[in-house]
Amino acid sequence: MSDEIERGKGSVPVQYHQFDISDEDGPAGPDLARGHNGLLRTADGAIVVMTGIHTGDVDVTVVLHQAEPSPDSGNWQEIVEISASSASGELMVRGILDDLDEELPVLSFNGPGSYRLRVHARGRDTAVDLAPDEVTEWYLIQAWPAPPQDVAVLRQTDSYGASVRAH
Repeated sequence: MSDEIERGKGSVPVQYHQFDISDEDGPAGPDLARGHNGLLRTADGAIVVMTGIHTGDVDVTVVLHQAEPSPDSGNWQEIVEISASSASGELMVRGILDDLDEELPVLSFNGPGSYRLRVHARGRDTAVDLAPDEVTEWYLIQAWPAPPQDVAVLRQTDSYGASVRAH
């Protein structure tokens, strides 16, 4: 039985090695330093997803769940869980300087409150520091309502993440 509520997939613009998960009305995540886990950090109240590419588009799938799902069994190289809060009920994936062509599902689908995000990544080693014309990185974000918990690292296998953690 699946507790999946909604799924959406889209292209997300990346600038300066990142795209954001944020809520315009308040901080989304706990304070995390850049090298904390190599995939996610927080800055100015936003959860920042760090990408291998400098500029371009990445493929992001968002899946909303009623309860904690199993981690996706795909060939993901990095998987990190983080708690996120939504003051407005508008916790969303956002580009840094560009809006998304098509909005992905709102992560805070139950309205304001606390959620758990499990972010999966692969392909970050393919075009490090470049601005490729084709998509070279894929991300899956699973979201479900949950009380705040510590960040959990489930998998760390790409070289880009290792280099971020080392700095």
